[in-house]
Amino acid sequence: MDAASWLEIVTWRDLLDIALVAVVFYNLLLLIRGTRAVQVLLGMVFFGAIYWAARLAELATLETILRSLLIFLPFAVIVLFQHEIRRGLANFGRNPLLTFGSHQLTETTIHEVVLAASALANQRIGALIVLQRLEGLRNYVENGIRIDSRVSYDLLVNIFTPGTPLHDGAVIVYDNRIAAAACFLPVALDTEVSTELGTRHRAALGISSESDALAVVVSEETGVISLGVAGELVRDLDSKALRNHLYKYLIADLGGSGEGTQ
Repeated sequence: MDAASWLEIVTWRDLLDIALVAVVFYNLLLLIRGTRAVQVLLGMVFFGAIYWAARLAELATLETILRSLLIFLPFAVIVLFQHEIRRGLANFGRNPLLTFGSHQLTETTIHEVVLAASALANQRIGALIVLQRLEGLRNYVENGIRIDSRVSYDLLVNIFTPGTPLHDGAVIVYDNRIAAAACFLPVALDTEVSTELGTRHRAALGISSESDALAVVVSEETGVISLGVAGELVRDLDSKALRNHLYKYLIADLGGSGEGTQ
């Protein structure tokens, strides 16, 4: 069949269909890249290959067993890939076409957070400050103590001072205000996480993995400042580096997902 015949058969709708399918599969691969979901997906592909090999070889018993197991495969996919599915839907919801307004943090808020983190680090006072972006953190706000106050250096330092009622847990900042303090966050349970990291760092990894939020962590033991972004930690930050990262993710790259770190 020559090229002219192909052009008569393939319409612009077919080309659009192929392009959209390619975009969907490409984004799915990006979604699971660098995660353990890749190994799970490879295991499923291998499982399917064994099934087709058994079918071609007419191995009736093996084919029957594998066919029975394949019935539960959709449920297994939902369970095994629940985090990736949730993150994918959240990324879709962050599409600029679907975002009806945003609450951008101002440079003043960033300045106050950096100033407080630096002061707490110098005094080796542990702290965890979560900065909400596009994904809501209402369920975490509700399990803490509501404050609803303007972000300020003095208030943040006072909250995390040992012995005060709210020093345990995280502070959540939303729309340039401290929404709540003493909030409990999901803790990363990944066995690959360094054993040197304490509960605050694991909570920063957990919340930044579950959402697009940023988490500023001050280590109580070392006074080191870290930033949780997309399930990863950028460590050993000084005030200037912290300010640059926050500016990048909260102002310069407001509409981005924050996937990956420098």
